[in-house]
Amino acid sequence: MTPEEEERLIENEFQDVLQGYLKSNHRKKVEIIERAFRFAKKAHGGIRRRSGEPYILHPIAVAKIASQEIGLGSTSICAALLHDVVEDTDYTVEDIERLFGSKIAQIVAGLTKISGGIFGEQASAQAENFRKLLLTMSEDIRVVLIKMADRLHNMRTLGSMAPAKQYKIAGETLYIYAPLAHRLGLFEIKTELEDLSFKYEHPKAYERISELIRQSEARRSAVYNDFATPILAALDKMNLRYEAKARLKSVYSIWRKMETKHVPFEEIYDLYAMRIIFDCDDPSQEKGICWSIYSAITDLYRLHPDRTRDWVSIPKANGYQALHLTVMGPDGNWVEVQIRSRRMDEIAEKGFAAHWKYKSGESDEESELNEWLRTIKDILDDPNPNAIDFLDTLKMNLFASEIAVFTPKGRVITMPADSSVLDVAFELHSEIGTHCIAGKVNHKLVPLSHRLQSGDQVEVLTSQSQTPKEEWLPFLATAKGRTRLKAALRKVQQPVIDSGKAIFDQYFKEREVEATNEIVTKMLAYYHLPSREALYMKLGQGSIDLSRYILKESPKTEQSLLSKLFRIKRTQQPQIVTVTPEKVNVKKTYALRCTDTERNYVLSDCCHPIPGDDVMGYVNDRGQVELHSLTCPRAQALKAAYGPRIVSTEWEQVKQKFLAEIRIEGVDRHGILQELTQMISNQLNIDIRSLHIDTDKEVFACSLTVLVSDTQVVGELCQKIKKIKGVQNAARVADTPD
Repeated sequence: MTPEEEERLIENEFQDVLQGYLKSNHRKKVEIIERAFRFAKKAHGGIRRRSGEPYILHPIAVAKIASQEIGLGSTSICAALLHDVVEDTDYTVEDIERLFGSKIAQIVAGLTKISGGIFGEQASAQAENFRKLLLTMSEDIRVVLIKMADRLHNMRTLGSMAPAKQYKIAGETLYIYAPLAHRLGLFEIKTELEDLSFKYEHPKAYERISELIRQSEARRSAVYNDFATPILAALDKMNLRYEAKARLKSVYSIWRKMETKHVPFEEIYDLYAMRIIFDCDDPSQEKGICWSIYSAITDLYRLHPDRTRDWVSIPKANGYQALHLTVMGPDGNWVEVQIRSRRMDEIAEKGFAAHWKYKSGESDEESELNEWLRTIKDILDDPNPNAIDFLDTLKMNLFASEIAVFTPKGRVITMPADSSVLDVAFELHSEIGTHCIAGKVNHKLVPLSHRLQSGDQVEVLTSQSQTPKEEWLPFLATAKGRTRLKAALRKVQQPVIDSGKAIFDQYFKEREVEATNEIVTKMLAYYHLPSREALYMKLGQGSIDLSRYILKESPKTEQSLLSKLFRIKRTQQPQIVTVTPEKVNVKKTYALRCTDTERNYVLSDCCHPIPGDDVMGYVNDRGQVELHSLTCPRAQALKAAYGPRIVSTEWEQVKQKFLAEIRIEGVDRHGILQELTQMISNQLNIDIRSLHIDTDKEVFACSLTVLVSDTQVVGELCQKIKKIKGVQNAARVADTPD
């Protein structure tokens, strides 16, 4: 492309942003947008993105997303155009303030603070960097909305990145940004972020499901038309101005359902939902219209009684409003119908930015967001230094589906689904939580572990003699509750931990040995403890004696401890295999090799991938490539928190057998177990390592563990098992237990 052609492209892209802005309801401040564009273009002059295109096209694209997909105005467009100027050029925030005013400068400063993705290079700083992102929300919500636009454009152009970088960014996006978009009510963006992350993490699965969706389009359209035609006729009789359409499940959500339910694509029956959006000029009439449409649909089709969701009367915490019902279609499958007004639809798709259009007072614009920020303040203030713990705790609240419960005085409290009485106690106040002894739900006495349902009335009972207990942790579904309980426990445990640390320090001082990370890691493995703090706790309680450790682990037996750490359990690997780490270049794809006696990777304890699985590598503290399945929850956390240690991998030379667990379900009959074992052992010559079968009347469920070389063997085995008379389903369980 010639310089003149590039110049025309840049100008056309900017005009596209401007034209979209002029069509919006925002006040027209074209002059300042023009100035911001010219300034950013000059500042980024001569700089190119990794893809080779002029850098200025990125800020323009971010401004377009912020304006046209999120619905933000001139201040945000200017900030988006300028968002990388302070980070990448010699200009300062003061320069931005002098030229464009304090509000735009404040947003640019907030974006600069959290530049380079949420996380920096150092794992220890990552949780703190994420806190910065969330704290900037309270300064100005537009900071995080523009950051979301920035991430979306980076995901759309991720193809130009190296594989390891793709893993890191896709993992971080799926783990943090997609849940955050969901919590902010940006559902279109959340869905696209999930799909793009999935595309780069599982490219083959993404292509396969996309192709299956394309192939089934004609059949789906016919089924939808049969279902929708009577509904449309009924709506026409009601003289409504409305729009009705089929909403197809995203590729990612289809794949998730296939994985969790262990079903093929052909058995995903709820591929689409029907969405009805009606026009209504008077918000006070919206609720009545929603229920009149509900009545018309239930006159035509049988209602599923347990799957009606009324978010019109009590909106979700992120402002989402709609009436959902599920009815049985003419083909015998359940279909979800979502009923919304035009106002509800805009808020559902664009989130808080759309709220601003419908608010009467300036002070109310960010009330819902500020309410959410109050719920996570405890987490932000928590001194927990562990990045993954922090992210896991926060993610509990980010992606939780919600229930609404009531206090005895009628106050509505929105909580994550599966919350307990104890969660409500901690939601009300830390002191109430730590002294909670029980609760009354709908005037009936219940234990503090009791799980709540939407609509419950909850009264918390306390006693000053009650103290916080570690066994309460499983009762808590909220991040706030867990954080407050852990803080209370730390207060109680801290003197014991301090005492244990003194014993630990004295132990090393007497032997004149430095407590290096390597030595402490071996010590933690020996005592089967997860952290130094846990070790200090045990020492303070007097439940372990360090002198016994030194006697057992003399220099002669040092190597035996090392082998303990590096050895793969016999239940996972039948051979004794030496782990021989190789030099790792995270910018290149790491080739996985394994012979009968050695291999260049370590299998993780949390998941057990086999050749053919989509896997990634994580370079652990010992410099070894630790292998995780991409579907493993810990892999998601590692990608988000330790991006620079992630390496893309490929199976190259593997001469070994691996354990795989297969779940088999079917109708029981005489001789089916014998037929199954004979086919596997005799006909297919596959070794069976364990078999457990449960029967309930005529139905059986079997857990089978076999020794295989790769996923292809497992797939072929499942297909053959399905052909046995009586077997309804056979699928591999991805995470084989120890």
